[in-house]
Amino acid sequence: MWSNFIVQPDGDDRIGVAGTVQGGGLAGIKGGRGQGRRVQKMSDSQEGKIKLAFFVAIIGVTLTVLGMGTEFWVELAQPKNFSGNHTCQMAYYGLWKGCIRTLFVADIDPDRELCGPAELNGVTNCTYFKFFTSGDNAVIFKKTTNKQLNLAAAILALLSLTMMAMGSICIGMSLSKGVPFFLKPASFCFILSGVLVLLSVLIFHQSVLALLSSDDSIPLHYELSWSVACVGSAGNSYFWRLPLYPPLSSFQPLGEMLSTQE
Repeated sequence: MWSNFIVQPDGDDRIGVAGTVQGGGLAGIKGGRGQGRRVQKMSDSQEGKIKLAFFVAIIGVTLTVLGMGTEFWVELAQPKNFSGNHTCQMAYYGLWKGCIRTLFVADIDPDRELCGPAELNGVTNCTYFKFFTSGDNAVIFKKTTNKQLNLAAAILALLSLTMMAMGSICIGMSLSKGVPFFLKPASFCFILSGVLVLLSVLIFHQSVLALLSSDDSIPLHYELSWSVACVGSAGNSYFWRLPLYPPLSSFQPLGEMLSTQE
């Protein structure tokens, strides 16, 4: 690059030429700017809140994986004396698999009118749903599932788990780099994850109602089980975790942060 020449008068009114080296001048200007701005670091209180948020995120992901991987989303129970013999049947299923369990009436609490609970000793027959392979509906006690609703609930649950994982990665990067910028995408991921998981539970509930209304020949009583409680608790945790994050106005833009590091 050409050097910058500045024409300036000497002390005896004669014109002189002064040369300045561009590299040194730019280095001085750049150094002055760098001294005026520093990469924003997290305070101890912010780091403590973020670590707490990360701990809650791990719990939420664990609850979601536990709920999605088990089939105790809903339990369907017949009256215990419906078949008129010494056994009765109940069913329970989740997003991927359904089970029919045969119990002995003698083992059921005499004050209980329905067959169950599922924890009693009995014979279990489980099959995976064919929504994701051949696209066939499942039949449970002569009642047919609605595969569109079941597929929607499963897809939303998977998307929610994906957003949870991405949010956890962003928090981990924020802690490792020591800057709060990555909390912006983490907050977005967790909010969206909570919305998706709650929508998944609502759609699954609608699928259960559609199943029960498909046939009236066998009376059934349903109740949502502990797998739904795990998933719902994970979804709710992502909303009350938001106060743990620093305000968005305190974050430094990424472009500014990168320019100060040069």
